Amino acid sequence: MRNDDPGRSRDRSEDEQWNEFVQAVAAQEEAERRAAEPQPKRVWPRNAAMALAAAALTLLGVELLQPSADTSAPPAPAAAAPIAALTPTAAAASTPASTAAEHPPIPLDQAFPAEVKTASGAVYTRVASAVLPSCTERDSVAPALIAMIKAGKGCLGEQVALYRDAQDDQFNLALFTMRDPLDAFDLVTQLSRDFEDFEVAAQAPPPASGLRTLPPDSSMVQAFGSGGRGMVAALGQWADGRSTDRQQLVDRLTPLQDAVTKAAFAYESKF
Repeated sequence: MRNDDPGRSRDRSEDEQWNEFVQAVAAQEEAERRAAEPQPKRVWPRNAAMALAAAALTLLGVELLQPSADTSAPPAPAAAAPIAALTPTAAAASTPASTAAEHPPIPLDQAFPAEVKTASGAVYTRVASAVLPSCTERDSVAPALIAMIKAGKGCLGEQVALYRDAQDDQFNLALFTMRDPLDAFDLVTQLSRDFEDFEVAAQAPPPASGLRTLPPDSSMVQAFGSGGRGMVAALGQWADGRSTDRQQLVDRLTPLQDAVTKAAFAYESKF
């Protein structure tokens, strides 16, 4: 039979059709298998928030401050008062006396003063502040950041605060005091790689504050800073939760975040 025999052409065509059928069945089975697999979930509620545009991400400032300090001696953890929620009158718990190995975290009111004024004339008023029971509270810290903290030499405590400006925009700040200043630096480095991933929760304002409780999908911006053992994570939200004018929101968040980072650095520099 010649190569151009019609029977040979039909055989090849049937083989090709069969191969196409087999491939189609395999592709369908693969698609069904993938659909049946559990899809990865965003385990942190604030990850649903609208993220910054790529152009805006490059404008978020990261301030890294490292005082000279002797961290060679093994540290001992400082105690933190168990506070279930932010309240306008929340105060810092008494901290055990500093040992020769380390000094306690910055006092709460020193980290988060009642009022912060900037050179531009902007004024931020503290709505609430609190010392959390630990640095790995799942209601306030996402699993990824918890894993980062546990991978280092440990964390002495987490302090949080909620501020407002004259327009009732909301600014959440979390200050983690690490045992090792290098861990604070490393946390900022890792977190700054993805400004779309919100690893710290935005606290709901106390009812008496008069501030609106923003829905979980409200737009946010964030910034990070390091000062000695302190790592600051800051979140900013418009009063109405809108997703526009993000760069202006960054501009409002940055001075407050800088002030808290510098306060932590000044405190750490004393030791």
